[in-house]
Amino acid sequence: MMIPVRCFTCGNVIGEHWDEFKERAREGDEDPAEVLDDLGIDRHCCRRMMVSHKDLVDVVAPYQ
Repeated sequence: MMIPVRCFTCGNVIGEHWDEFKERAREGDEDPAEVLDDLGIDRHCCRRMMVSHKDLVDVVAPYQ
């Protein structure tokens, strides 16, 4: 799950798409813009937030 769950600018919920975006785009399998189009994220602010987000959960809480 992406933290924060909502876009800072417009407040749309984007966290629910984070796992699929990360798997498809961050692994280099697909172009991030095409993945965002497939997920239905069309607002510039939301797209910016998805592309620039860095997961810090593994760094902050490495012990599960």
